[in-house]
Amino acid sequence: MVTGTLCAETVEEVPMPRAIDFHVHPATPEVAAMLAGTAEEMRRFFRSDVLMEPLEQTAERYRRLGIQGVLLGTDVETTTGLAPLSNDLVADAARRWPDVFVGFAGIDPWKGNEAIAEVERCVRELGLRGLKLHPGRQAFFPDDPRFYPLWEKAAELGAIALFHTGMMAAGAGTPGGRGLKLQYTRPVPHLDNLAADFPTLRIVSAHPGWPWMDEQLALARHKANVFIDLSGWSPRYFPPQLVQMANTLLQDKLLFGSDYPFIPPERWLADFDAAPFRDEVRPKILFENAARLLGLDDAA
Repeated sequence: MVTGTLCAETVEEVPMPRAIDFHVHPATPEVAAMLAGTAEEMRRFFRSDVLMEPLEQTAERYRRLGIQGVLLGTDVETTTGLAPLSNDLVADAARRWPDVFVGFAGIDPWKGNEAIAEVERCVRELGLRGLKLHPGRQAFFPDDPRFYPLWEKAAELGAIALFHTGMMAAGAGTPGGRGLKLQYTRPVPHLDNLAADFPTLRIVSAHPGWPWMDEQLALARHKANVFIDLSGWSPRYFPPQLVQMANTLLQDKLLFGSDYPFIPPERWLADFDAAPFRDEVRPKILFENAARLLGLDDAA
């Protein structure tokens, strides 16, 4: 059992979640615009309207489902001019609903020393567990030596670094992809170099990394400090090699992630139930691997 404080006046015991969603965004228009662009682009890419709701409703949704979510901050200010999502807001959500949310800071690597200071503040003062980066939206290569001081600080603090990998919704289907370049989101060589140069930095390669999924699987197999979250795709569309590796060699390296609000957890879990995963592997993907990575199993 885990004890969580739900408000200043009430302390109640809450059960361990049945699953951990490693990829949850606040469901606001501002965050959606930072990550995926216009409403029309989102509808076209995800083939449905994307739900918007306040964090209070998201917290209730996840509590009702018995799921804990890794709530991700976002900062793409340098390349887009859009104001970042406050990391204090993410931290406040994790404090208000500790049975529901674990927080990751949105970090803009182009902010240099300011970014390094923000990582330290977010981990030491705000209690956030990791960093969220989007190399495609932020137009940077993770293995660019200019950003190595940032990764050094993250490794020193024990923070997890989560990187968008593969195809991205932003700019998809538009002329020139609105200038956004997929080269930044390729796992090999960029995340591979980073994982080799920072063996103590725990890295999550977010989303099945199409069109480089085999590279991504090889990376997770080769580097003990690299994990893959399965967000942004319905499990019904997972290719055979991903399911095969999930059932065998990578069963301890894969993490459930929905990419909420772009894909609701209800839909992801229903499609996961129907997908050909082995019974003994399912709890690892849904809960155990993430709990171990986040250190939540130590609190059980």
